[in-house]
Order: sequence, then C-alpha cells, then structure tokens
Amino acid sequence: MTIDRALIERDVSRLLKRGVAEIIVEEEMLELLRSGRKLRLKEGFDPSFPDIHLGHMVALRKLRQFQEMGHQVVLIVGDWTAQIGDPSGVSVTRPMLTAEQVRSNAETYMQQFFKVVDRGMTEVRWQSEWYGKFTLADVIQLTSKFTVAQMLAREDFSARYSAGRPIAITELLYPLLQAYDSVVVKSDVEFGGTDQKFNFLLGRELQTMLGQRPQQCFMTPLLVGTDGKHKMSKSLGNYIGVAEPPDVMYGKVMSIPDELVMQYFELVTDLPEEELEEFRQQLAGEANPMNMKKRLAREIVAQLHSKADAVEAEAHFARVVQRGEAPADIPVAYAPSDTPDIRRLLKSCGMVGSISEAVRLINQGAVEIDGQKVIGYQLPVKEGSIVRVGKLRWCRVKIDPEKAEKA
Repeated sequence: MTIDRALIERDVSRLLKRGVAEIIVEEEMLELLRSGRKLRLKEGFDPSFPDIHLGHMVALRKLRQFQEMGHQVVLIVGDWTAQIGDPSGVSVTRPMLTAEQVRSNAETYMQQFFKVVDRGMTEVRWQSEWYGKFTLADVIQLTSKFTVAQMLAREDFSARYSAGRPIAITELLYPLLQAYDSVVVKSDVEFGGTDQKFNFLLGRELQTMLGQRPQQCFMTPLLVGTDGKHKMSKSLGNYIGVAEPPDVMYGKVMSIPDELVMQYFELVTDLPEEELEEFRQQLAGEANPMNMKKRLAREIVAQLHSKADAVEAEAHFARVVQRGEAPADIPVAYAPSDTPDIRRLLKSCGMVGSISEAVRLINQGAVEIDGQKVIGYQLPVKEGSIVRVGKLRWCRVKIDPEKAEKA
C-alpha cells in the first residue's frame, strides 16, 4: 500500500509541528513520509499500571493522525519486563507483577488506548513472543553491543551514579530490551515523550548495527498536570484519566491553572490553528479564562465520551461546583455506626483510592460532612449525611453495619 502524496503535503505541518517536541531526524522523517510507503509506528507500554491519562494522549493522538494517512501502529505490550519488575526495590514505578496482573492491566490499558487510536490499524505484539525464548547467550550477545559508559550517559543513571545511589543491573537492561523491541518489529518510527529520548536513540543505534534502517524518534511534549508544576502523573495525583466519568473529567479540566489552557488546547484538541490564535489574543487581553476552560473541557469530554456527555458535564459543573448544589445522583456510602472511621468510609464508596489518600485529603482540609470541615478520623454522622471531597466528589451516608462490613 502507498500513501497519497497530496495528502502528505497537506498534512505535513500538522503532523511534524503541532504537538511535537523533537524529531530525530526530521529530514529523514520527511523523506519517509514523502516516499509514500506504509510506515510501522512503534508505541510500547509498561503494563505495571492499567490506566491512561491525558499526558499519554498527546503521543496517542499523533499515532491516530498518522493512521488517518494510512500508516500502521505497532503496539508493544511489555508483559515480559513487567513480570521482572525491579527486584532491587529501587524503582517504585516497576513493581514485579504476575502474568495474571499483567494481562488484566494490559486489557484495561488497551480499552483506553483504543478510545484514541484506531484498533483496525493497530498490530498488537507481546514482548513474551520473543523474550520468552531468550537464552543467556542471547542476553550476553545483546549486552555486548553497548558499553557501561553509554548507559551512564542517560541523565537519571548519571545523576544517581554521581550521587553514589544504587543502580541495579536490571535497570541497565531495560533500555537494551526496549531497543531490541524495535529490531523485532522493524520499527520505522518510535513514538513517546521526551523522557524516552535515550531509549529511542539506543533502538536507532541497535537497528543500524543489525542491518536495519534506523527508526525515527518522534517525541511529544510532556503535558503539565492539574497542579501546574509537574508532568501529569497518577503517582502525583495531578492527572485526568481518559476513562474517568464525564463530570469528573470536565471538573478536573476546569481546575487547571489559567496559564496551561493554551498548552492543553494545542496538545489534546483538534481545534484549528486560526481559532487557537484568536484564543491567544483574547487571553492576552481581558478575556475571562473561565470561558476558555469551559470550551476546553467540552472539547476533551466530547472527544473521549460524546457531545451529549459534554453538555451534561457542563450542566453538572454549573449546578454542583459553581452554585454549590449537591448532585442528584450521589452514591451511597455504608457506615457501620454513627461514628465511623471517615478514612474507611471514603475508601468504601470509591471517593479515594487508598487510606493514605484519605488521610492526605483530610489533613489538607478537603473533606466536609454536612458542610463542616473534617478535622479528625472518627466523627459522628447521621443517616443521610452528605460527605464531600473537594468540589467534585460526593456521597450520602447510610448506616448499615452489615453492608458496611462487606464494603
């Protein structure tokens, strides 16, 4: 299959400029696109965690744009490396998982992945297809291609080595394994954030060593999270998940700092450049950023859910957040008594993901019961009490020891 040249020239600026941090090598990338050949676009993921947020979506949207031109996405599930984890315990982002956990996480991940990327033009490959057959001789042969000095050129390894902090040999292997993935699937282009640059370049180098044409490295910017300070991350709690309910998604978008509005428009919406330029001029003047955020929130919710969901989410935000009214469909939280442990109550009704998150929110003054701020962990409630966390999460208390025990 060949790609239409007129389509390439029309879309090249959108593909290679907007939402792009760096391309290595841009001239080669352009040459590949103009060749009309169907390209193999590699995207790998670590199934240590199942969920995708808007930060991931920046690169996924690029994949979708390339698919719309006829190119093939190759999604690599890192099931083999996820089962190794980091036995040294140094890396909290690489827990050791069972095969069942990996499969479960991968299934959830792919459901969310295909909310953005076209399933019909995606080839899914599992690392265990090739690493399950690896012998010690294969590992030694792979490691012989690179030096310790090359590994220490990676910024985080270099910083830890200089500070005398441990680096597990296992960690040094991960970039090599990711590079070998590119060889196996014959990757033309590898996609990801700028934090993956070192690994991408290793893949490019290994392909050259083994007689393949080196892949292009297509890096997208790191989306800043809702805190306005750090890159979006589940571990930092500053994320907007692609599978979150429309009203939660809308509310989180409305919480981003004003200065991030244009970054989000550019990276996670399809609004044309002409319209974005109008927004920039309005924001530079006296326009109310709230109106821009509402437009942004509608665009994101409509993209990941539907236009009808976006309209309802906006109405919910106006009713609950702006006017302070309780939602009509508040979930029920079952309490064992009239003086429950508030931390467990919040977890049982799904308002927090863990007891530690409940503690943090209570200590921050973000939890209220019937309009009164919670300042302890075991407090009186009554049948029908309304618990609120922040501006977006609510539940109604029902005292039922038996159901509370099951929850």
